[in-house]
Amino acid sequence: MNLSTIFHLRGINFTVSAACASGSHSIGMAYLLIRQGLQDAVLCGGAQEVNYYSMATFDALAAFSVRMDEPTKASRPFDRDRDGLIPSGGAAALVLEEYEHAVRRGAPILAEVCGYGFSSNGGGISQPSDDGSVTAIRRALEAASMQPDEIDYVNAHATSTPQGDMFEAIALDRVFRGTHALISSTKSMTGHECWMGGASEIVYSTLMMQHNFVAPNINLEHPDEYAEKLNLTAVTVDT
Repeated sequence: MNLSTIFHLRGINFTVSAACASGSHSIGMAYLLIRQGLQDAVLCGGAQEVNYYSMATFDALAAFSVRMDEPTKASRPFDRDRDGLIPSGGAAALVLEEYEHAVRRGAPILAEVCGYGFSSNGGGISQPSDDGSVTAIRRALEAASMQPDEIDYVNAHATSTPQGDMFEAIALDRVFRGTHALISSTKSMTGHECWMGGASEIVYSTLMMQHNFVAPNINLEHPDEYAEKLNLTAVTVDT
């Protein structure tokens, strides 16, 4: 949806289509535009409509869970008994703004984008690897001038697919091994929000910071051999 026509916005305007990374890239692109002095503020985010056509593409990849008898336990990121994702949808948006510009207008500042990194894994949509994820995380840390041991929480992408979660766990272990960072996938509670996921999970993480807690990775009953190396939390943690 073109929000610029609804809110009569001016300036740079485009739509990002990058599958499940669309919401994240929307915010990342806004960050880069503001850093380059091309925009003072950007309305950015992601949206996903759940309909026959949007879901058929995932079904063609055999990506859905078939745990029909236990729907509340079907989304189980990092668990050894996961068998696929649960589709979800909606919309999430936020205003990203240059700091001094926000201060001048008295805007409530809820969070800060410190760094942004991205990379292809070089494979295909159904053939993930850990190398691309590691590169993206390290680029974000470098852009933020931070080290892995300075990170307190990671909101994992983990969608509850066998291959995707495995390679993500390997990537997270490569970067955060030996650190105190707590890790969870909110998709265990929301399902996979697809194109909006990157934006909504930034909203969820901001709410966690505001209210001093870390959301759990529910349905994590038996972490697989890769996930058990991570500092995953299956319960809500007060911070």
